[in-house]
Amino acid sequence: MKANIVMRPILLSVLAGSLLSGCAAFDRIKNIGQAPPLSTVDNPTTRPGYKPVQMPMPAAQPASYNPNSLWRNGSRAFFKDQRAHQVGDILTVKVNITDKAIIDNETKRSRTAAEDSGIDNFFGKSKVPILNTAVPTKIFTADSTGSSEGKGSVNRQEALLTNVAGVVTQVLPNGNLVIEGRQEIRVNFEIRELIVAGIVRPEDIESDNTIESTKIAQARIAYGGRGQITDVQQPRYGQQVLDVILPF
Repeated sequence: MKANIVMRPILLSVLAGSLLSGCAAFDRIKNIGQAPPLSTVDNPTTRPGYKPVQMPMPAAQPASYNPNSLWRNGSRAFFKDQRAHQVGDILTVKVNITDKAIIDNETKRSRTAAEDSGIDNFFGKSKVPILNTAVPTKIFTADSTGSSEGKGSVNRQEALLTNVAGVVTQVLPNGNLVIEGRQEIRVNFEIRELIVAGIVRPEDIESDNTIESTKIAQARIAYGGRGQITDVQQPRYGQQVLDVILPF
C-alpha cells in the first residue's frame, strides 16, 4: 500500500512529462521545414496574468503656478519635453550588463571520539559468582570517527550590450513610469528574444529619450532564444523529469 502511495506521484509526473513532450513534439513536427514563428505585436496589459504594478506612494502634491510667469514649478524645460512621460510613449533602454564573479571556498572538518569503560573485578573477585566465568574487562566500548570535506568555486563572466525600445504601460501616482520592451530577431531558423521591464523615474530619462538599464528599478531583463539550435542544446523532457523525481 505504501509503495503504491510513493509511486503514484512519480507516475503522475512521468505522465505529465509525456503529455508535455507530446504537445511540444507536435508543434515541432508542425514546423518542420519552416522557421519558428515570431510573436504577434500586442498590448502587454492584455496578456493573461498581467497585473498592474503597485508600489508605496507619497501623498499627491498639487501643481503650483506663479502669477505672470511663463515658467511652471517643476518643469524640466522651457519648451515641450519630448521625453516619454505618459502611457503609450516609447523610450530606448540601453542595456549594458557586465557581471563578473570569482569565488573559491574550501571547508574541512574531522572528529574522532572513543569511549571505553571496564572493570577489573566483581566485588573483589576475579570471576563472576555462579557463572564461574572471568569478569569482562570491557563493559562498554564505543568508537566514532567523522570527517567531511567540501570545495566550491565560481568563475563567471557575462556581458550584454544592446538597445531595445520600450513602451510606457503605466504611470504611477508619484510620476514614475512602468515600462516594458520586447525585441525578437530571427536569423535563419533561430529566434533571439530580449525582454526588458521595470520602473523608471522621468528625471533619469536622458534628453535623447534613452535610459540606462542600471537606472531601472525592479528590473527584469531576459535574453534567450528558441529554434533548432536551442532545441538541440536542451535535454529531453524525459531526462528533465527524471532529474526532478530521482532522489539520487
